Amino acid sequence: MQYYLARTVGLTYEQAIASVTERLKDEGFGVLTEIDVAATLKKKIDVDVPRYIILGACNPKLAHKALSAENQVGVLLPCNVVVQEHKDGRVEVSAMDPVGAMGMIGNPALTEIATEVKARLERVLAGLS
Repeated sequence: MQYYLARTVGLTYEQAIASVTERLKDEGFGVLTEIDVAATLKKKIDVDVPRYIILGACNPKLAHKALSAENQVGVLLPCNVVVQEHKDGRVEVSAMDPVGAMGMIGNPALTEIATEVKARLERVLAGLS
């Protein structure tokens, strides 16, 4: 099963981060965390990799519904959205596929919530240039 949604965008790395953050906001998500993977790997193990950031996105109303349906689902939250710059200069934005992630739990209420979250994340990606 596909575990992520992705789109190559015609934006710079910085523009993509700003744009995806705005689009997430339009869909009711806030960015709770920002993990600069490239900077972390350089600092911790002195490895150079292309720019790569993980944005931890959360829609509070949907997160509450999911936690109410299955209290351990927090291990899969927040929804991670990645902006990465490939070695060839392409910038890609990807997001977890919540239907794939939540499907393994087998709770129909979660599947319904995950379907809504997926639709919102697909709109975020579609709205990027």
